Amino acid sequence: MKSCLYFLNKLGNRFLALLYFIGGLADLTLHTIFFTFYPPFKKRAILEQAERIGYKSLPIVSLLALFIGVILALQTAVLMQRLGSEMYIASIVALSVVRELGPVITALIVAGRAGAAMTAEIGSMIITEQVDALRTLAVNPLQYLVVPRFLASMLMLPILTIYANVIGIVGGYLICVYKLYISSNMYISITLEALKFKDIFTGLVKSLFFGMIIALVSCFYAFKTEGGAEGVGRATRSSVVVSFVLILSADCLFTSIFYFIFP
Repeated sequence: MKSCLYFLNKLGNRFLALLYFIGGLADLTLHTIFFTFYPPFKKRAILEQAERIGYKSLPIVSLLALFIGVILALQTAVLMQRLGSEMYIASIVALSVVRELGPVITALIVAGRAGAAMTAEIGSMIITEQVDALRTLAVNPLQYLVVPRFLASMLMLPILTIYANVIGIVGGYLICVYKLYISSNMYISITLEALKFKDIFTGLVKSLFFGMIIALVSCFYAFKTEGGAEGVGRATRSSVVVSFVLILSADCLFTSIFYFIFP
């Protein structure tokens, strides 16, 4: 009996925590969108965050995107060679990278790198009462801290996604041209023929929403930080895990909408 009550108590607490998270994230989203259009506009802060999120993520995005293109081409080549259809590797690599792997992997990288940094930075400011100092100076913390990161994430995720798509296709190009000896012109023509505007557009729409998710979730957990340095660590870990889950959930939702509900 006690174990059953304990289980129901834990289940109820988890449900209440879920409702608290949904309500808090929705409230933060609405306030952030409102302050996005409310002056003054922090252009310098937005550019600084864009550099942290975008420019400083280029090395790891480049490396992983190249490996994804190479591995995808190698794995596809195993089956295509059996069927004598090596020329279709280019279209498979291009569509896989542009539709799914490019946006999702880029978002996961940014969430693990820049998102964790956002949570740790703002969380440390919460612990050291710097955010309270902003309030005493009549500075809105959401407008000063969240909005620049929100706009920078929405701006840089599509740009990073386009870059990752190109690098991933180049990885497939290297394998197909220099390993499988497919003509360079043929690889490029098949890639361009396979890609449609809808494929590129849906990938960019996904990355735009992924950027929103990363910034909002990271800042949400940052403002809920408590308990000193250990609390900062817990908030950072939670923000990364929840960002990963929401990114993959959103990807599943958008894929269903773009390719099954409105094909």
